[in-house]
Amino acid sequence: MAHPPDYIESYYTGDASRMEKSLHPHYLKHTISRSDGKVQMSEWTGLQMVQEVRSHGPVNLPASEKREDITVLDVANGMASAKLVTAHWVDYLTLSKWNGEWKIVSVVLTETD
Repeated sequence: MAHPPDYIESYYTGDASRMEKSLHPHYLKHTISRSDGKVQMSEWTGLQMVQEVRSHGPVNLPASEKREDITVLDVANGMASAKLVTAHWVDYLTLSKWNGEWKIVSVVLTETD
């Protein structure tokens, strides 16, 4: 299952084509954030994610902050779940086998404290 690394590495390097290849056509990302004691949620489509990566290019972070710890939580019947931990957030990913390739269908992200 190669796509969680493609997902985060394409974000870090600003590689929109690689990002797009990692996403399922129905990709949706939910970002949970906290501000002034309130929980907020925003959504991004796959197209928005690819456009964000394309427009911002490589992420300006020190190499030490470009950490990516990926744990596959479960795989069953062409579906999988994984956890991606970086220096600044945690993603829970749902993946699906799509035309013989693993694609990320959804992400729920929250920032680390």
